[in-house]
Amino acid sequence: MDKLILAVGSKRGPKLSAVTEALGAFSNILAPNAQFEVVGVDVESGVSHTPASREELMLGARQRAEALVQLARKNGDAWRYFIGLEGGLDVVQEGASAEGVQWRTALKQYGRRRVFLESWAYVTDGVRGHYGRSGGIEVPEALAHEVLENGVELSVAIDKFAGAVGIRDAQGAWGVLSNDFITRQEAFRVAVLAAFAPFYNEKMYSAAAASASSSS
Repeated sequence: MDKLILAVGSKRGPKLSAVTEALGAFSNILAPNAQFEVVGVDVESGVSHTPASREELMLGARQRAEALVQLARKNGDAWRYFIGLEGGLDVVQEGASAEGVQWRTALKQYGRRRVFLESWAYVTDGVRGHYGRSGGIEVPEALAHEVLENGVELSVAIDKFAGAVGIRDAQGAWGVLSNDFITRQEAFRVAVLAAFAPFYNEKMYSAAAASASSSS
C-alpha cells in the first residue's frame, strides 16, 4: 500500500485536526489504495500576526505551503502535498468598490465597514496549487478596532473579550463568535476541503479547463 504524507505548515492542534478530518472525507477519492499521514512543521507565513485583508490571508497560506516545498526539496522529505493554513480578518466597506478599498486608512472615507473572520487554505503538490476558504463570520466593531487600529493580535484580543486564556488552541475566535456552533477547526476543515477540490475532483476541473480552451 502506497503511503502519502501531507505536510501542514503548523503544529497547532486545530489545524492538524482540521486537515485530518477533511482528509477522511476525500482520501478514498484522492488515492483509493493509499495510506495517509499528516505531519506538522512550523514555518513562517511571512505576513503579519493577524492578516487584515483577503490578499494577506491568501499570501500567508501560500507562503506557508511554499516554505514546506522548499524544506522538502532541501531535506529530501517524501511529502506528497503541502498545506498552508492562515486565519485572520477581511475588511469590507459597504458601498465601496474593490478598487476603492485598498488600505485600512482609506476606509473612513466611506460608510460602515464590515470586518469578517476568515480561514484560508492553500494546497500544492509542488507543481500546481489551489486556494480554499471557509465562510466568514462578522467581527464586532470593538474587537475589530482592537486588532486593526490598536495592533493587538487577534488571539490576545479574543481572550480579553471572552474572559478566557488560550482560545486559539481551543475553539478559537470562531467558537467564541458563533457560540461554538463553528469552531476554528471546523472553519479550517471547510477551507481544506475546498482547496483540495481540484485534486480529488480533477476530472471536473480538467473538463472545465478543456471546455474553456475550446471556446476561446
